[in-house]
Amino acid sequence: MDDMNNVVLDAVDFTPDTLLNAVIYGAGGEKIGSIPHVHGMGPASQVVVSVGGFLGCGAKSVMLAATDLVFMRDADSTVQATTSLTKDQLTELAEHRH
Repeated sequence: MDDMNNVVLDAVDFTPDTLLNAVIYGAGGEKIGSIPHVHGMGPASQVVVSVGGFLGCGAKSVMLAATDLVFMRDADSTVQATTSLTKDQLTELAEHRH
């Protein structure tokens, strides 16, 4: 992920329409998950992160506060996020069930 030209989103921009399907990258730039569901809007919003698995099989869903991630919009207006957590740390979190 090249975030040199990306614009960081403010928490007021945290809406389901904006964050849904965002890809999550780790500190090393590796893809570690995506957001299939968003609860709430603004700074209090929570995101469900699908992490692990392969081609959609065996993935685990965990919930994080949206403010725990840094969301950015790239030149193509695609929203993505970074986290300081590793894929292993995310998979160790409690599973979120809808």
